[in-house]
Formats: sequence, C-alpha cells, structure tokens
Amino acid sequence: MAPSTLQGVPDPFSALMDLEGVPSAFAATRDGIDSLLRDRGLRRTSPEATAESLLRGAAASAAIEGAPYDLEALRAGEGDPLALAAARMSTELLGLVPTWQRAPLQALARLHTLVARGGVADADLGRPVDPAGARRLTALAQTLAAPSDAPGLVVAAVVHAEVATAGAFASDNGLVARAAERLVLVARGVDPAALTVPEAGHRAAGRAYGAALADYAGGSPASVHRWLLYAAQAFADGAEASPVEPPRGPRRT
Repeated sequence: MAPSTLQGVPDPFSALMDLEGVPSAFAATRDGIDSLLRDRGLRRTSPEATAESLLRGAAASAAIEGAPYDLEALRAGEGDPLALAAARMSTELLGLVPTWQRAPLQALARLHTLVARGGVADADLGRPVDPAGARRLTALAQTLAAPSDAPGLVVAAVVHAEVATAGAFASDNGLVARAAERLVLVARGVDPAALTVPEAGHRAAGRAYGAALADYAGGSPASVHRWLLYAAQAFADGAEASPVEPPRGPRRT
C-alpha cells in the first residue's frame, strides 16, 4: 500500500490506531452510529429502507463527481447518466459482499464494470489500466486478507482512500472507492443493513473531501492521519443522513 505509514507493518490497519486522536475519534463515531441505528429501530427496518439508503448514496456519490443531485428523478429511473450509473452499481452492491470478503479485487472489478459500462471501452471495464495503481490495489487486497484487529470504520476509510487515489481504472475511481467503502462497512459489521449514507457525509464536506483525498495521496504519515480524522467525521455525518426515521413519542411497555 502506498502510504508510508502502512509499509512493513504486520497489521497496518491496526497500526493506524496508534496515531494521536484516531482511536477516540473512531470510537465516538462508532458509538454514534450504533446509538443512532438502535434508536431508529435497526431490527425493525425493511429492505425498502436499505434500498433508499443505497439510492441516496448513489445520488450523493454522483453529485461529488459533478452530477446534479436529483433524488426524485433518480428514484424514477431518470436523470443524469452518471447518477443512473451509480444507481445501477448500488443495486448490486450488497450482493458483492461475499465476493469482497474472499476476493476484493474481483469485487472492485465488478463495481467498475457496473458503473463505467457505456462510458469506457469494453476492454477497459473492470480492468486496471494504470500499472502503479494496479500494484496498489493488489497490495490493498493482500492487506485485507490478513487478520486485523482494526475497527471496521478505519479499514473502510483506508480502502476508500486507497482505491480513490490509486487511479487504477480508466474512469470512475471515486465512485468505485465510495462503493467499496460501503462494502467494508457492511462486511465488517459496522452497518450490516447498509442504513447509513457515508457518501452523503463526504458530499456534505464539500471541498474538504477532495482536499483530504489529495492530502492522503501525498503518502506521509501526517497525511494519512489527517484523512482518518476527516473520515471519522464524514462517517458520523453519513449516519445522520440515514433514511430510517427516529421513533416518534414514548415507546409503549
């Protein structure tokens, strides 16, 4: 993996928890996510709520890339082509969780194929075209295959930044990166029903999101540190964007 913080360390994800402020930031974010999902009735949510969360995430992710944010049009299967491509990818996202767990490179290839279809040559669909980027994705997959005690939120943040900044695919690396982040949150039990909307958290950050990724691409320990602190807040904001409504009034006993 590219950042020097993660090189030559037996458990590089867990090693990031030694950075100042990172454990407390991610613990607070996880507590907030757990509390919010519990209070909104996680066990009583429906597949429709998950589908709505994924759709909101697709709209937000496409908007980050410059597409108009028009959730109603997207819900009707209309609107900007990039947003429609992101929505198409979102419909298969949860079905890729088993693939992600055993073969993350295969899952990334499928994500790119889904979102880039019609936008790049068929020969470039799902295939890394940048050799250096391909090596980074391979290193990432090898790291993911090793046991780690790191919180799932930290792993998700690193996966997002690595895929986005590696630039391995011919197009849509950011869209693929944010979808991969979702896969990690589901696969690692942070948000198993995919009810938070991390993409909305990144969209809400505005220019700070792109700046944080550009900083991460520098590869220094300080850059990785700043990205993780940014990501902890973005995840918290994404939880607040969940479509699951809070309970109304006191519960009956």
